[in-house]
Amino acid sequence: MELRGKKVVVVGFARTGQAVCDFLLEQEVGQLTVSDRKPESELERVADYRKRGVEFDCGRHRLELFLAADLIVVSPGVPPLPEILEAREKGVKVISEIELAYHFLNCRLVGITGSNGKSTTTTLIYRMLKNSGLKVHLTGNIGTPLISFVKKSRPDHIIVTEISSFQLEFTEKFRTDIAVFLNISPNHLDWHKTYENYIRAKKKLFDHQRPGDLAVLNRDDAILRSWGRDQKSDLYAFSRKHKVPRGCYLKDSTVWLKLEEELPVIKTRDIKLRGVHNLENIMAAVVTSRLAGASLPAIRQTARDFRGLEHRLEEVRTINRVLFVNDSKATTVAATVKAVQSYSRPIVLILGGRDKGGDFSPLRRALKNRVRKILLIGEAKEKIRKALEGAFPLEEVSTFRELVARAYQSARPGDVVLLAPACTSWDMFRNFEERGRLFKKEVNYLARKIARRKKS
Repeated sequence: MELRGKKVVVVGFARTGQAVCDFLLEQEVGQLTVSDRKPESELERVADYRKRGVEFDCGRHRLELFLAADLIVVSPGVPPLPEILEAREKGVKVISEIELAYHFLNCRLVGITGSNGKSTTTTLIYRMLKNSGLKVHLTGNIGTPLISFVKKSRPDHIIVTEISSFQLEFTEKFRTDIAVFLNISPNHLDWHKTYENYIRAKKKLFDHQRPGDLAVLNRDDAILRSWGRDQKSDLYAFSRKHKVPRGCYLKDSTVWLKLEEELPVIKTRDIKLRGVHNLENIMAAVVTSRLAGASLPAIRQTARDFRGLEHRLEEVRTINRVLFVNDSKATTVAATVKAVQSYSRPIVLILGGRDKGGDFSPLRRALKNRVRKILLIGEAKEKIRKALEGAFPLEEVSTFRELVARAYQSARPGDVVLLAPACTSWDMFRNFEERGRLFKKEVNYLARKIARRKKS
């Protein structure tokens, strides 16, 4: 891809947009302009980049700017704006950051996508490879943008990258040597508009593969299973329910790996991660890391030692036998159901935030006989109330301090208070991490308050 002298517009100026600008400046593009819906006053490091020759056209997205470009690079999270789509229809090349990076990378790529579990699985694969002594980098939606590793990439390196549907939407040729598909369920419908559009974006990672590439699919997911019938790449699978011809499966409470030979990897009792969904994540990581060159001892040790990521079924603390759990990353109905199913104890569940366009009614059946009470917060609370009214005791709250206090008052000794909101955090917070941190802060505040009360 020749970039020298080109007019390029970067849409979105958060972490990825800035990394794209850094790369494009090194490529000596002719004109580099940032378009962001936020005004310049709300963006970071504008002055730094302006000194380096970057122009800014902010506060809105102008069609005229896009039509005058040779190339538009769209940051993750920026939806298919009408202005971007019109520019593409009129012949302007529109790509995502990962597509741009792909044309310049010089290493092996392992890409992980799915509706839930991406960050956990990506981290597991990375650690299994790193603990095997391989030269490996962790990139993508989970951390450093892929474009930042172009200069560092070497043929003997492996990049493990978490890939979202946002990033895949504007890809043309992007492919990975190993593509991992964890699961598919309705997600980001506020962005993609339809479930079909969401699935189509995800499937691009699969469709772009070539003969000789490797694909790892969840055998227990009906949609993913159907994709394997006409796949060009070499297919491997993982399954909790079936023995697979090549891949990873569960038998006699043990995770087994079957490639050249059939080998036991780890007993389920030795896995510290809670929940059957995390068992699936571990199986996906086991087969993928082995295919990428990880050693069996490193795979076993990593699977045994891994305790999970922050904001994913993170057990905060117990107050008078009530366990508080932070699963702020559970931003879909499917993720919330998996979180609830991870505990056999009665649950006081916290739902709400910004709706992603999903349907909350499946929770009526999925949570039956598991949830003692549901507390609602955020923009989506009225929609959730309408979907669940009559099935569970419901209560609306306004602040996280009130939320934690009411959850504790509603729980009984032995219960779990679970933050698994089934919504994004963007109505009240910058991201799910900020929401999870505030939840933990308020739980600790409540614990101190109760301790002081006991002393007095």
